[in-house]
Amino acid sequence: MSTGLEEATGRILEELEKTSAAREIGLANSRKVTRLAANAIRALHRRDFTKAHSLLEEASVLLEQASQVLAPYPRVLWSGFLHDAQKEYAEACIYQAVVAAHPIPDHEELKIPGVAWLHGVAETIGELRRAVLDWLREGHSHEAEKFFQVMEKMYEILLQVDFPDSMTAGLRRATDAGRAILERTRADLSLTIVQSRLEAALARSVQAFSS
Repeated sequence: MSTGLEEATGRILEELEKTSAAREIGLANSRKVTRLAANAIRALHRRDFTKAHSLLEEASVLLEQASQVLAPYPRVLWSGFLHDAQKEYAEACIYQAVVAAHPIPDHEELKIPGVAWLHGVAETIGELRRAVLDWLREGHSHEAEKFFQVMEKMYEILLQVDFPDSMTAGLRRATDAGRAILERTRADLSLTIVQSRLEAALARSVQAFSS
């Protein structure tokens, strides 16, 4: 009887060792992907597209490795850390496509689950707000409006996802946060455009008076 217990325990420990080793690889890769995605977004804000593309290519390889290593261990695969990395990667890839005026890649192209991709869409709304404000500071309200329209479209898409949080990893909260960002951006954009029009009208009046 004791021999049977030892053998069973030994097999369990062996499986746990394999699971732990896979988890460590997946966790390390996920942390690297998150860091690479953040650096890619910073590069995109500087409009360094070459650097961003290189960082995201590296992140893609690491994500695929992590997914393959964790595939035999679903409890670890779906524990959350890989989802977070996939979400950050999706955000960076989607933002890259928007600022480069390229088609937005879907979840199949990025090789990530659909829910992670949707969270990436939600996170991108915040990055687009920063882009809108940057364009406004540079005096390019037309470009700012184009980016704001993308923000609106993303929010409209997220509203279509009406499923329990247990299925969408809390996407509803991310959507609500996106709405708040959208409304603040709308107010900033509207105020800037109105001010620009008033300034232009005032300049025309001064010019006409001087003539």
